[in-house]
Amino acid sequence: MNNWTEIKIAVNAADIDRASDIANVVVPYGIYIEDYQNLEQTVEDIAHIDLIDEALLAKDRTKAFVHIYLEPDVSPAEAVAFLSERYESEGISHTIELLNCAEEDWRNNWKQYFHPLAVGSRLMIVPSWYENYDAQGRVVLNIDPGLAFGTGGHETTRLCLEMCEKYMKPGDSVLDVGCGSGILGIAALLCGASKAVGVDIDEKAVDTARENAALNGVGDRFTAICGSFTDKVQGKYDIVLANIVADAIMFLSKGVADFMKDDAVYVMSGIIDTRAAEVKAEVSKYFDIIEEHLDGGWACFAAKRK
Repeated sequence: MNNWTEIKIAVNAADIDRASDIANVVVPYGIYIEDYQNLEQTVEDIAHIDLIDEALLAKDRTKAFVHIYLEPDVSPAEAVAFLSERYESEGISHTIELLNCAEEDWRNNWKQYFHPLAVGSRLMIVPSWYENYDAQGRVVLNIDPGLAFGTGGHETTRLCLEMCEKYMKPGDSVLDVGCGSGILGIAALLCGASKAVGVDIDEKAVDTARENAALNGVGDRFTAICGSFTDKVQGKYDIVLANIVADAIMFLSKGVADFMKDDAVYVMSGIIDTRAAEVKAEVSKYFDIIEEHLDGGWACFAAKRK
């Protein structure tokens, strides 16, 4: 079995949110956070018990850890160099360890931190391997992220889903640029969209998106395309979603307008707050920003064509 590389980053617990946001830029999947600051409350919220193992209680509450898992063909040296540079520029004290691990190890480690999650007013995102949960009367979206970004737990995905829920009308058509696991398009279909197209340059992501659409019974209305959306996608859409990085949003925004109906809404997320003004200025050349939302160090914009 090919060995993956685990990057274990130790930071002061107070810096864990910023540290994990930066780590998400390196690899948006296969990350988990080890943070014992609010151990008792977290256990109570998730497990509804107050009996905690002594080994956990003995953990150092002043430190927290980000665990990143890199595929065999990704350079750990590049990732470490990037992380060190970003952490130093942000004034985050840190140490980094490199460890080898089998693919199955990181998959199992990561899955245990992914739980059912209520998003917006209508949706419940549930991992495909999870049983015995309360849907709370919400529409259930079953998801197996595989090797593709999009579990719903990260602020960028949640912000995008909430903004989509606000502006999408029953029967709308949806285009998801950089679809990852397909979570956004599938959620839109479950909440009343007539059809969704997801496009991604990563073949693994496209395969995962198709599988997730079938898992949720919407495979007949979900089209997953591998390649550049400007070359591969046809037609115009009521809602265009882009939960990708700031640079990609700025680069793609001019072309996105060609795929939008006259009154369509363009929802952008994945923008780290330190670059929100820069992205807004570039996007505003082609669109009118109609709403913006900041949460957890991330920005989400909704816009219409000028």
